[in-house]
Amino acid sequence: MSNAFEQPRVEVTRRYRQARRLFAEHGRQGVGNWLRRALASRLAPFVEPLDVRPADVLAVDTRVPRCWSSLPLSGKGQMVINWIIVPPSAGSGGHTTMFRLIEHLERSGHICRVYLYDVYGGDADYYGARTRKLFPGFAGEINDAIRGMADAHAVVATAWPTAYPAYRDPCVGKRFYLVQDFEPWFHPLSARSELAEQTYRMGFHAITAGRFLAAKLSAEYGMTADAFDFGCDRAYHLLKGEGKRDGIVFYARPEAPRRAFELGVMALQLFAERHPHITIHLYGKRIGRLPFAFVDHGLLRPNELNRIYNHCLAGLSLSMTNVSLVPHEMLSAGCIPVVNDAEHNRIVLDNRFVSYARPTPHALADALGAIVATPDLAGLAASASDSVSSVSWEEAGRTVERSIRHSLQQSASSAPRGHKETVQI
Repeated sequence: MSNAFEQPRVEVTRRYRQARRLFAEHGRQGVGNWLRRALASRLAPFVEPLDVRPADVLAVDTRVPRCWSSLPLSGKGQMVINWIIVPPSAGSGGHTTMFRLIEHLERSGHICRVYLYDVYGGDADYYGARTRKLFPGFAGEINDAIRGMADAHAVVATAWPTAYPAYRDPCVGKRFYLVQDFEPWFHPLSARSELAEQTYRMGFHAITAGRFLAAKLSAEYGMTADAFDFGCDRAYHLLKGEGKRDGIVFYARPEAPRRAFELGVMALQLFAERHPHITIHLYGKRIGRLPFAFVDHGLLRPNELNRIYNHCLAGLSLSMTNVSLVPHEMLSAGCIPVVNDAEHNRIVLDNRFVSYARPTPHALADALGAIVATPDLAGLAASASDSVSSVSWEEAGRTVERSIRHSLQQSASSAPRGHKETVQI
């Protein structure tokens, strides 16, 4: 009988010692995270569901070239554009950029329809109402992509899972691809990374956020591509010059590996040890306990965020893939961004007031420290803000509008008279 109880006793003792070590190093939050991971590993499905319906993947054979006809377009006439999107969440930078472009097109007299693509069986009416709440400036229709799309001049995929229904749907409309990041990098080498990469071989015309992605897709996948530059919403992000700058701010997104949260935390730990008088602000998501003192803001509205930027000397914004909107917003408010040094960041930002550092804790902490030690911080903040004062989302919208129209006109002029696509899906 004693042998029967020996193994459970050993296991309980081992787990107790493990919990004590975790508590000593990470506190109650560390123990809680460990317990949640252990429970999740038992309850989670054996195979995570894909972000795309298998039926949509099976309907796409990228080895077979395909082209799409479009509704007739005359001169500078009105365009009808279908946008396929995954349901948005609060704080999503990708959706924010997308709807800024869509709203510009609507203001310019074009018809935009949104089609929601959700593989988890979400209710389209619910997510449609949520989309309108998050983006009240959008006036067009919101429908369910799985039920099919109406004919249009253009059909725009906006994330790799949405490229599959864009390819498969029988509706009329030239296919475009709004590419805001290189999404195969979001995943380890896997079915997901391969399925994401295959979307660049579907024959769509790419419209990319920044020149880095346009060059990469053209060189490596032969895609036709146009790029728009990031804008800056000066209605929210601007230099106010109110009060003393006495902090630094970190865009913290632990659920997005490409934002290198853990690396940022280690850099801030070093910085805090060297500059204990500087307040550290975190926003993006509630974080909890860390090995240094900080103000935990969680998700913020743009005006709340701008207030923090205007009280900070520098900001830490890390991106292992295409750069986020954050460095432009920081610059606009006179907060100097520290960014990991990478080709994709330098090409897209192209701003002399950005501080680049190797992606190591010590190099990033040194870069933050160098900004804090700058003698004329007020002058630096004003110059940084001026450097992006002419950058607007209206110009980005005009670029996208010109790109879609020009591509449609090119397709119309090159199509044989009387041509009509007959590919069966």
